Amino acid sequence: MLAATVARFSPDSPLDGLEVGERPEPEPRENWTTVRVRAATLNHHDLWSLRGVGLRPEQLPMILGTDAAGTAADGTPVLLHGVIGADGHGVGPLERRTLLSEHYPGTLAEYVSVPIHNLVPLPDGMSLEEAACLPTAWLTAYRMLFGAAGLAPGDRVLVQGAGGGVATAATVLGAAAGLEVTVTSRSAERRERALELGAAHAVETGARVPERVDAVIESVGQATWAHSVRSVRPGGTIVVCGATSGDAPPAELTRVFFNEIRVQGVTMGSRDDLAALVRFVDRTGVRPVIDSVVPLARVGEGLARLAAGEQTGKIVVLP
Repeated sequence: MLAATVARFSPDSPLDGLEVGERPEPEPRENWTTVRVRAATLNHHDLWSLRGVGLRPEQLPMILGTDAAGTAADGTPVLLHGVIGADGHGVGPLERRTLLSEHYPGTLAEYVSVPIHNLVPLPDGMSLEEAACLPTAWLTAYRMLFGAAGLAPGDRVLVQGAGGGVATAATVLGAAAGLEVTVTSRSAERRERALELGAAHAVETGARVPERVDAVIESVGQATWAHSVRSVRPGGTIVVCGATSGDAPPAELTRVFFNEIRVQGVTMGSRDDLAALVRFVDRTGVRPVIDSVVPLARVGEGLARLAAGEQTGKIVVLP
């Protein structure tokens, strides 16, 4: 089968470690099933893997990808939950939580194997391309907003870095749930697009927000951390799911403890969270924002666009 793999680590130029070629199809495994991938999407996790973060040399070549929608063995359209081991299904009792493409081959391939429990049925009216956007960025944003931050209609939220997958998802989901969403971006075009997607306010990166917010959705890291700490109200929450600009900013500890700010980390969510997100999207009618679509054979083009930060929304890959 055709697959995109980490063939070698390339910390400074991640695409140099990418290979697209033939790989063996998944072997049968007890309590697991093989899904034919119809659509997958790209994440910064793929770029980190190509840099060598989270993988060891002896694991190579490793198939990339944490997101996918496809068809089960009986032809049913399904969505894949990309977290393996968190709920104990399909793994040994001592196995730690992992994501597809870390310990087990990922979704940027024609076929992928997952625990049977990781399949989520899809409702009518949702395309496989749209569904494939949900399991990583949209699931993470959903859990950040409504789980970790515990936001309710009318609350205020700041979303750092408009245009990224998590940021776009948080903007759309937050607006659909009645939150007052403020987004930041250096790009006027991206700020305007965020307003079209439902944001109430869009400001330049680092600019003063209209009012202090109840929570901040933080996936940028070093470049925006100080602004996040200054923008959240006393007793508010900063929810962190990534650090694309660097993971070691000055901690601002005096502001954190004096204002009793809570900092909460999030890595995706549970299968039940994903099923709830599917119901939310289905009932509200909101849909993931798709930036572009590339065939698997040219996945490098999509990864280059992601690495350059040129996308708004998700980049979809079709095997």
